Amino acid sequence: MASRDAPLWIGVVGAGVVGLTSALCLVEAGHHVTVVADHMPGDFTSEWASPWAGALLAPHLEGDKDLQRDSLRHWHTLLAKHPESGVREVEITEFDDDQSEESPIWFTSIYPQLRRLPPAELAPGATLGFTYRGLVVDPNVFLPWIFTTLQHKGVSFIRRHVSSLEELKQITRADILVNASGLGARVLAADEKVHPVRGQTMFISCRDEDSTHHKQAVIYHGSHYTYAIPRKPSGGIILGGVSQASNTNTAVDFSLRPDMLRRVNEVTGNSFDWVDLDKDVVRDIVGFRPGRTGGPRVERVGKVVHAYGVGGLGYLFAFGVAAKVTELVRATTKAML
Repeated sequence: MASRDAPLWIGVVGAGVVGLTSALCLVEAGHHVTVVADHMPGDFTSEWASPWAGALLAPHLEGDKDLQRDSLRHWHTLLAKHPESGVREVEITEFDDDQSEESPIWFTSIYPQLRRLPPAELAPGATLGFTYRGLVVDPNVFLPWIFTTLQHKGVSFIRRHVSSLEELKQITRADILVNASGLGARVLAADEKVHPVRGQTMFISCRDEDSTHHKQAVIYHGSHYTYAIPRKPSGGIILGGVSQASNTNTAVDFSLRPDMLRRVNEVTGNSFDWVDLDKDVVRDIVGFRPGRTGGPRVERVGKVVHAYGVGGLGYLFAFGVAAKVTELVRATTKAML
């Protein structure tokens, strides 16, 4: 439980994973929180990324290490205290072809059992590989769980489109605003660095609960973006993917299916050669990651705390960003005194 601050009224715009985790940290710090958003947990539209994310909590070799470290600490706590939240352990194998075999892996202190893979165990083309026991989140479980948890803690939700931060202030009558609007920050923060990154994946049915596919995740970084991520609670596996900057096509591109499956089989040693694209694909998923040139923006400007631009790493960074948001709110409070 976070330490309690002098209570303020906080207005959060955005009910994606960053907005929701920020609301949780803020309400646990003693604040009154109202979340305003176009889309809420339970909605399934490609216009927001959180329901469609792979949500593999694989630490990124690059990016803000402190935010990742803080976030992973919270996810591990959530697993221990609330296993019903959709977080679970899984064996993770990562490959990379734009790192060297000597590249430092900063998160060995978090996962001391991490093992570097010898060349004979690398996927084709990979120059670095390692395996460890990490975490994965099922958004179909987590989003309803945190939504209900927030409601029980007194957080208010308003479904409404917000055209400006001034409008958010008028709606919530808040002392401080938190801008967790994702792609919406291009308008709300007038940030031209924000851009959509189109993703497309396939959800493959796998009802055998003892299948090894539910026990391990594989991801390949570098010249291509390929992964197999288990969704045991949902009865299947996510296979992908693509990363298409500034592509806003919401329609499924069925021509991508064979290439995605080919790449998945290449990096998993043909573990999915049983997949029939005409029979086993339950759903084709299209979503838009909230990208930002230069990386995430987590900073305070006056009485507004901005928290957006995490791209496809929203779940990985979420609780770290949320903790930082709470710190910035505390700093804003001191500045107001």
